[in-house]
Amino acid sequence: MAVVTTGFFDGVHLGHRHVLETLVSSARERGEEALVVTFWPHPRAVLQQDARDFRLLTSLEEKKALLLGLGIDRVEVIPFTRSFAAMTAEQYLRLLKQRYGASLAVMGYDNRIGSDRKTSLELASGTELPVFVPGPAVLAPSGTEMPDFVPGQAVSSTLIRKALSLGDIPAANAMLGYGYGLLGVVVAGNRLGRTIGFPTANMQLYEPLKLVPGNGVYAVEVEVLGRKYRGMTNIGTRPTVGGTSRTIETHILDFDQDIYGLPLEIRFLRRIRSEIHFPSLDALRTQLEKDRETARF
Repeated sequence: MAVVTTGFFDGVHLGHRHVLETLVSSARERGEEALVVTFWPHPRAVLQQDARDFRLLTSLEEKKALLLGLGIDRVEVIPFTRSFAAMTAEQYLRLLKQRYGASLAVMGYDNRIGSDRKTSLELASGTELPVFVPGPAVLAPSGTEMPDFVPGQAVSSTLIRKALSLGDIPAANAMLGYGYGLLGVVVAGNRLGRTIGFPTANMQLYEPLKLVPGNGVYAVEVEVLGRKYRGMTNIGTRPTVGGTSRTIETHILDFDQDIYGLPLEIRFLRRIRSEIHFPSLDALRTQLEKDRETARF
């Protein structure tokens, strides 16, 4: 038997953790398995709801690792299809009971499931599978730099995506409960950075739908070759050298090894500045020297 919760859980943020902690504690009290049933791909991609611009906070593997790290015993992934989306809430709860041995479902206060979009509170009033709804939602932190931000908003994946797109790393990380990161492989670039004393690792993401923060220069933590370093990452089109395509380039501090073709992970600490068009490479180099010192601390 299992206590189950279900949802996409993009980012596995503090709002999700409120539900997940209740799931784990309930499962332990009942002597049952703590089970998360999630989906892939994202419903927006299948139902074509703003799918062209929609981006994810976590890949499937990142999501699984975060969930298991919170004490979840098992993660099951259901392929999200149009036929699956046609199930009603009652049909879906019956599936959880029959396929996974669910004895209790734990759902967030604002969850809606099924083609009939039943709320968790509606389902808690009586279904074939008992539904428990934990207390109030976790609220977003005050002091965010986001425009039109309303203090007291519930933490959500949508709010975190907005913060990252605006480069508000402290707000995003506070809502996630960890440092937002990107994982990819180092690919060849134009090597211009090396000519001005700032060699960079050009990253190609493993998950192409992963959300990349807004353009700018960021202080980051870098993990490569089993070690962690400080670094600075430029996200943008490199206007000073006439670039047109968006790239993710990281200068790793106090590091000088050939890492082409190797995996690289960066965790964002804070935004240093906007991406700027400089009048010359000398002016760019001078600014990068300042950025490097900023990124050290």
